[in-house]
Amino acid sequence: MGIVSLRGMLHGQLATEVAQEAIATLIIFSGIGAITGAIADYLVRDAVETLYRNRVQWYRDELAKREAGLAVSTEEPTT
Repeated sequence: MGIVSLRGMLHGQLATEVAQEAIATLIIFSGIGAITGAIADYLVRDAVETLYRNRVQWYRDELAKREAGLAVSTEEPTT
């Protein structure tokens, strides 16, 4: 909004024109930000869920090995 206001002052536009352009720009970029945020939220949740599921599966596998008397791995899953 500040850039639009500065551009309007440099070009000698009226304050009402500048305010309308600034509000429109603000609405457009807030929409872009909302979409970008939703995509980032989805990607982060998916990555965390995948890591969590891998960790739980590793834990279950190690418990099953321990109950069966097999060698237990000390390495934790990395992916």
